Amino acid sequence: MGNTEDPDRWARLRFAIIGPLLAAPPERGELQQKLLELSICRWKHPVNGTDIQFSASTIERWFYAARHAVDPVAVLRRQRRSDAGRARRLTALQIQALKAQYDSHKSWTVQLHVDNLVALAEEEIALQFIPSYGTIRRYMKAQGIHRKRLPKRDTPGAKLAEQRLQKLEVRSYEADYVHSLWHADFHHGSRQILLPSGRWVTPLLLGIIDDHSRLVCHLQWYLDETAETLVHGLCQALQKRALPRALMTDNGAAMQAEEFKDGLHQLSILHETTLPYSPYQNAKQEVFWATLEGRLMAMLEGIKELSLEQLNEVTQVWVEQEYHQNKHTEIGSTPLRRYLDKISVGRDCPDSQTLRQAFRCTVKRRQRRSDGTLSLAGKRFEIPTRYRHIEQPQVRYARWDLSSVDLIDGHTHKILCPLYPLDKSANASGKRRVLEQTEETLTALETSATQGNELPPLLRKLMADYAATGQPPAYLPKTHPESHS
Repeated sequence: MGNTEDPDRWARLRFAIIGPLLAAPPERGELQQKLLELSICRWKHPVNGTDIQFSASTIERWFYAARHAVDPVAVLRRQRRSDAGRARRLTALQIQALKAQYDSHKSWTVQLHVDNLVALAEEEIALQFIPSYGTIRRYMKAQGIHRKRLPKRDTPGAKLAEQRLQKLEVRSYEADYVHSLWHADFHHGSRQILLPSGRWVTPLLLGIIDDHSRLVCHLQWYLDETAETLVHGLCQALQKRALPRALMTDNGAAMQAEEFKDGLHQLSILHETTLPYSPYQNAKQEVFWATLEGRLMAMLEGIKELSLEQLNEVTQVWVEQEYHQNKHTEIGSTPLRRYLDKISVGRDCPDSQTLRQAFRCTVKRRQRRSDGTLSLAGKRFEIPTRYRHIEQPQVRYARWDLSSVDLIDGHTHKILCPLYPLDKSANASGKRRVLEQTEETLTALETSATQGNELPPLLRKLMADYAATGQPPAYLPKTHPESHS
C-alpha cells in the first residue's frame, strides 16, 4: 500500500486526508460518519499516480496518532523497520562466507559470488540453502560491498594506492578562478591512423584543460609521448590562452623530464602531480576523454584511411565548434562562456624564443684544456677563448634540440654566449685565431718581464743570512779553459 523509499510523500498524503478533521474536529458521535465518507474517496498514489482508497479504520488510526502531536506530519511519516539494514534471509555463517569470499575476490560480480556460495553450500551443510541473487545483491549493496577492478599493475605502488583509496574518501574539487589550475594528460586513441609510409599506428592525444571553465586550452594528436611532444603542445596552449598559476599532471616520464620541470619553474608555474596509480585525481581529463570518444571518434567510424593531419584538423574543429559551445552539465554553462565571464588569474605569455629557452635543462660539463671544448649528448661544442678559465662550465640545452646550447653564468644563471658544435673540417685548414689576452694574463706577463733577472724572495733571504755568517761558499771552483778566453 505504500513505498518505504518515499516516506515524506506518504506523510503529506496522509496529512492531506486527515487535515480537515484536525482543523474542524467532528462533534461527538459524528467521527465514524466522517471516516466512512473519507474511505470512499479516491486519492492519487504519491509515487505512481494511480487511484487508491483507504479503509475507515486506517484513517481513524492516522487521526488519533496526529490529533495531539506537536508535529503531525512527522508522526504520519512511515517509521523505519527495527531490522532495517540487516539481512533477514542470510544466516550468520552465510554472511561470514560471503565476506571472506569478497575479501579474496573483490573483482567478482554478484552473480559469481552467488554461484560460488551455492557450490560452497553443497560442500558445507552448515551453510544451508543459499538465498536468491536479489537477496544477496541487496545485502551487498546495503553493506557497501561493491565490485572493485584489479589494478593494472601488480606492484607495491599499485597495491599501496589501492589501500589508500579504500581508507580515504574521494572528493570532487574545482579551482575558483580561470587559469588557476590546468590539467595536462595523454590519451591513447581508440583507432589507428595510416602514415605516409604505409604503416598503421595508434596516435596519442595531448589535452590541456582549464579546471574552472573546462575549456580546452590545446588539443593535438601525436605519434609519441615524449618530453619534446609535451613541451610542443604546452607552448601552444600557453600562447593561445595565458600562463596559468599551476599545472597538474601524472607521474609519466615526459612529465618528470628535467626540461619540462625546469621550464615550468622558469615560467613561475607550480607543477602539481597526482599520486602514483591514482588517475581519479585527474578525473576532469578522464571525463573529457569519454566525451571525445563518444562524440568525435564515433563520428569518424566510417572513415577507413585517416591520416594524422586529418585527425588533428577535425579535432580542432570539433573542440571549438561543439565542445566549447555546448552546455557542460557540471558547470551549468558552456566552457567558452564561463571562460570569458569568470575572473582570470592568468598572466601574459612571453614570445616563442623565451618559451624555447625556458624548457631546457642545466648541466655541468668539464672543459677540455687541450682544445677548449665540452661534450653534450655525444657531440663536442667549442667554448670561446675568453671563458677557457672555467673548469666546469654550466650550459642550458634541450636534449631534443642541440641547435640551441647556451653557456650560462653559474651564479646569476644569465646567458653568457651561445655554443656551437666543433667544426673539424674548418679547423683542418690550419687557420688559428690569436688567443684573447685576459687581464690576469697581461699582468702575469708584465710581472715576469720585470722580474726576469731577480732571485725569488726566499732565495734572496737565504743568501743574505749566509753572507752574514762571514763564511765563504763551501765549494772549490774549477777553472775551465773557456773561462780564460
